[in-house]
Amino acid sequence: MRGDVPYEHRLSVAASGFPGSGPSWWLQEALAYEGNPEPAPPLSESIDVDVAIVGGGYTGLWTALALRELEPSVDIAILEADICGSGASGKNGGLVHGYWSALPRLVTTFGDGAGLEIARLGSLAQDALRAFCTAPGTDVWWHEKGILKISCAPAQDAAIERLLATTARLGVAAQALSLSPAEVQRRCASPVYRAGALLTEAANVQPARLARALRAAAIARRVRIYEQTLVLNVRAGSPGTLVTDSGRVRAREIVLASNAALAGWLHLRAHLTNFSSYMVLTEPVPERLRAIGWTGHEGLDDARMFLHYYRTTPDGRVAMGSGSGPIGLGGRPNARYTRDMASAARAVRGLRRLLPGLGDARITHAWGGAIDVAADHLPFFGTLPRSRIHFGCGYSGHGVNPTYIGGQVLASLVIGELNQWTRSPFFTRTVPAFPPEPLRFIGGSLVRAAIIRTEEAEEESRKPPLWARAGAAIPRIFNLRIGTR
Repeated sequence: MRGDVPYEHRLSVAASGFPGSGPSWWLQEALAYEGNPEPAPPLSESIDVDVAIVGGGYTGLWTALALRELEPSVDIAILEADICGSGASGKNGGLVHGYWSALPRLVTTFGDGAGLEIARLGSLAQDALRAFCTAPGTDVWWHEKGILKISCAPAQDAAIERLLATTARLGVAAQALSLSPAEVQRRCASPVYRAGALLTEAANVQPARLARALRAAAIARRVRIYEQTLVLNVRAGSPGTLVTDSGRVRAREIVLASNAALAGWLHLRAHLTNFSSYMVLTEPVPERLRAIGWTGHEGLDDARMFLHYYRTTPDGRVAMGSGSGPIGLGGRPNARYTRDMASAARAVRGLRRLLPGLGDARITHAWGGAIDVAADHLPFFGTLPRSRIHFGCGYSGHGVNPTYIGGQVLASLVIGELNQWTRSPFFTRTVPAFPPEPLRFIGGSLVRAAIIRTEEAEEESRKPPLWARAGAAIPRIFNLRIGTR
């Protein structure tokens, strides 16, 4: 997947006073931690391998590592258009949890049994991430203190109540512990916080350091990585062929792990679309964090449909994300994903409303990018008919944990193994389709505007206008999932 900005680009400050979106602060910090290494050399010749993986983010790297475990002798090459960690794997909020928080939605969509199966596979992924991130010599800022899911307006109370009721009914109440308003305030004080739930099986991590650690692990296990190598064409056959901007790869098996870049692919575009997500970062304010009691390294998010997700850094910064960016048109790249000051401004407004105790803490960095969204908000994996071309996508802004699942599914597809991963709904379900373009773009844009207007009114204790309430209800009519509910 092509990176959102050139590798050499560094953050600039726009005239509006907001930083322009370059590489994320996460990636800059991770590269500095490594001593700012040069990228791996690009592919500059024709090569033959057993497995070629397109995309050097979490999914591609986890797939390579899983393949090395399953078939130690297999010859693997990863082709990355920029550098590993330059895309969504190095831009996300770094909140690591599976699907327990989504259990009400999962059981509504798939039934109790499949919903629990999905959540339990997320637990296996969490175990694997914990083992990787806490291994000797690995420093990716792993803090497993849970995530606080908080109602921040009366209209959000029901989402917390549904989560707690569902986990209790299904006998997994330990995954989401009820927190009274007073208990929430003790963990992080805010005048808008109401009741909440503590997602116990959750952590946060420095996302770009994780991507770079996976890259290092893959290289140590003799996986060939070619960075700054753009794949121009994928051809099925025996072997299949990848045509790049500087060479060619022939491979018995091909894995497409470029996530958001797949939204324009003919075979997937009915089931996949892109939205953008934006993050802002404050200057270090450790004394203000101590004043509001947020010193436990918990991640936080609210119960909006377009949620705010936020966490702290070791030096006392607050990283705030807003999943309210615009929808893409037909899977085509869009500068709004990475140059969207309106989304940055919404993230800042969310920060000021949710954490007024931070005062006027200066915003030092902002960045954004595309996320690949499936119609049912669950990633899906498969093999192109009559080919050995495998794909994985649809993480819907929730990829740190599930990309491990993706790696297991894709590696299993490559070697033709039936197991718990390839028997799971991640692979076996029928993935619903979005409306066709341009209805998807037009309708998605209108629904997005309606949801934003509705949630802003709810947070201000106003009744949303009728058009906004009607527009926000449209996804339920078509059994689509927009946002987190």
